Amino acid sequence: MPHSQTTQLGKIVNVMKQRSPTSILDVGVGMGVYGFLARMFVNLEDLFYIDGEHSRYKTMDERTIRIDGIEGFAKYLNPVHDFVYNRMMTGNALDILPTIPAKSYDMVLAIDILEHFTREDGLTFLAELKRVAKKSVLVSTPKEFVEQHIELNHFEDHLSLWSQQDLMEAGFGRQYDNPISWIAEHVIR
Repeated sequence: MPHSQTTQLGKIVNVMKQRSPTSILDVGVGMGVYGFLARMFVNLEDLFYIDGEHSRYKTMDERTIRIDGIEGFAKYLNPVHDFVYNRMMTGNALDILPTIPAKSYDMVLAIDILEHFTREDGLTFLAELKRVAKKSVLVSTPKEFVEQHIELNHFEDHLSLWSQQDLMEAGFGRQYDNPISWIAEHVIR
């Protein structure tokens, strides 16, 4: 489904706020929830222009935080994406990520997308996320395998299960507590 577990929202938003990124790549944006939350909570002043009694939303050119997204399924794109994302790239993340220069984004998000790859492709995916990040990569994935096959959108199929140890071995040593999902971060020093 084009959304993720609600139990992890607060933790992921708090990590984004702590990192204070000025550029974010949201991979597998779905309905655009995490991009929207980043716009709202990483720097709310970046969203509105207030002058006395007057206010308005800032144009994309006036915003200081750049948020780009990758979505595999074009039919998920909606007006939220136009409002939130500076740039949307549509297609397979494994094809798009190699076209992005190294260290292009302060923070890279991959929330509830890792399970949609085979193990081999998942390791390639994680390596690409780390390559395009300057400071941090935050991922989440379910703790239990949930069978899922969506006829309309094969990108939604669940193909793998990842453990806490798997994430640590892939370089995601900072772990955050959540009852349903593994939330892990790779911090670049």
